[in-house]
Amino acid sequence: MYNLQGLIRRNIVNANAQFEKLGYVTSNVSNYSTNAYKPVRFESMLDEDGYLSGELRTDFSQGSLRLTHRPLDIGIDGVGFIPVTSENGEVTYTRDGSLKVDKDGYLITNDGHIVGDGIKLPVNYYRIYIQKNGDVQCVYENGGKPEVIGRIPLVNFPNPEGLKLANGNKYIATQESGEPVLMKSQESIQQGYLEMSNTNVYDSVNDVLRLNASMIASAKLMKVVDDMYYKAINLDE
Repeated sequence: MYNLQGLIRRNIVNANAQFEKLGYVTSNVSNYSTNAYKPVRFESMLDEDGYLSGELRTDFSQGSLRLTHRPLDIGIDGVGFIPVTSENGEVTYTRDGSLKVDKDGYLITNDGHIVGDGIKLPVNYYRIYIQKNGDVQCVYENGGKPEVIGRIPLVNFPNPEGLKLANGNKYIATQESGEPVLMKSQESIQQGYLEMSNTNVYDSVNDVLRLNASMIASAKLMKVVDDMYYKAINLDE
């Protein structure tokens, strides 16, 4: 009886682990078109006692840069994150460089977070240039000389995989990630581009099919064990 109960318990725990992993894989697929999205993978391991355990890892490898020709779009070609600040003062970090200007003239993310320490564009600028080192330059009239009005900073972390995913495709620093370090001599910013997700949709679909088959097998095993358990407690009937 104890062996049957143990088998049921292990099967339930392992099925739940597979279901959790399936959730991360399907989330990766659904964010395939999200700018600079980094997929999360659940690495599962089988313990000596037969239970599945796992660890979450984020793939921060470079995504492809897509040309948009939009002057406020920036793609990061290499490592690094853009620090942004919400209305309540919370600092998070993102690689999504789809930017815009708010009503006060500040450069912000699509969901309203201030970029860097706050870069305010003048009302009467004619053209804007964003250099590879992050310098934001404005030309005030046709044929005029560009003037630097601010810089988009990039930071990196000792252990980026330790970052915690937040809302809006942003990340929060943790003890595991370490404190952000300003990249003083970077040349990674590409104006008029956006980084695409590095999700491998074909591998993700294969993972979905494999996990689905595994969960079906677990359900069938549960049914067999349940039948055995029922017969075992009804031997006298």
